[in-house]
Parts: sequence; structure tokens; C-alpha cells
Amino acid sequence: MARSSSGIVAGLTAAAIVAVGFLGYQASATAPAAPVRAVAPPTPAPSPPAAKQDPAKPAPVPEGSGTGVRVVYSVGQKRVWLVGEATQPVKSFTVVPSTVHPKPGSYPVSSRSGAVTGSDGVPIEHVVRFASTDGVAVGFSARADGQTPEPDPSKKTGGIRMTRADGDAMWAFATISSKIVVVP
Repeated sequence: MARSSSGIVAGLTAAAIVAVGFLGYQASATAPAAPVRAVAPPTPAPSPPAAKQDPAKPAPVPEGSGTGVRVVYSVGQKRVWLVGEATQPVKSFTVVPSTVHPKPGSYPVSSRSGAVTGSDGVPIEHVVRFASTDGVAVGFSARADGQTPEPDPSKKTGGIRMTRADGDAMWAFATISSKIVVVP
């Protein structure tokens, strides 16, 4: 008889644990949410023009450019941000946009080339391609001669040019499948 009573006690104990667990879940699922205080988001200060940017204070990453590790390219500001892990400082620098612009959105890095000739006939290095617009490949690159002139507006080119040092930083940061976010 001792055997059968221990089985009954074990069964009742298991049933009680299941019942208590279920009731606890039900209570937490129907409990009212804690009140949330409405906090107004801080009003961002207007960014100074790119030409007058204080190098000691990098330009802030544009709002609406997403989260996580990514390259942010602002066509309007003619600027790029390399946004790494939260513990890493953001690197930002100006660029010379191409004549063909990608639409705002998120793109993966699709290909890279160490050194090639650009669509404008100039030797370039550290090419990071991420989009195609009107049949023109769009990507970041640095001219091998280090110059960053404005592109010929009569030609359809997709090279977003930067200094060689910034090209080195882009090359190290933006590997295949890295996220590129284009904002206006």
C-alpha cells in the first residue's frame, strides 16, 4: 500500500505544480502594463554646413539611418559615416558624389576590387560596390593619384570618391554583404 500512496502523492504534486505554473502565467498575461511616462525626444541641433564642420566634433549620424553596424551615405550632405559596434567611435568624412545617385534605402556590398580603372577612365583603388542605377554600378572608391575633383556632369558615373586614407578605412570596414544605408 505504501507504493500506491507514494504514486498518488507524486501525481498530486505534479498536478499542483502544473496548476500553479498555469495560474502564474495567466496572472502575468492579464496584468495591466506598468504606466509608461511619455518623454519628448531631444531636439537635435542643426548640423553646421560640411565645409565648416569642426574636425574635433564629427557630424552626427543622420536620423532614420537604421541601427547596428553599417555605412551611412548622405547624398545631400556629401558625407559618409562608418558606424561600427557601440564601443567603437564613428568615423565620418566628406565624399565627392558621382553623377548617378542610388535611391535612398539599404543595400549590401555586392563586390569589391582592389585596383581598377573607373568608369571615367581614371585608375582607382579600394572599390566597394553596392548598387546599380540606370545600368551604372555605384560604389565608393579613391583615385590612385589622391585627387578628388568634381565629376564631369556630362558623363554617367557611379564612383563616389574619397581621399586615399578614407578609401583605406572604407576598404577595411565595408566587406562583402556589409550594410550600406543611403539617405537623402
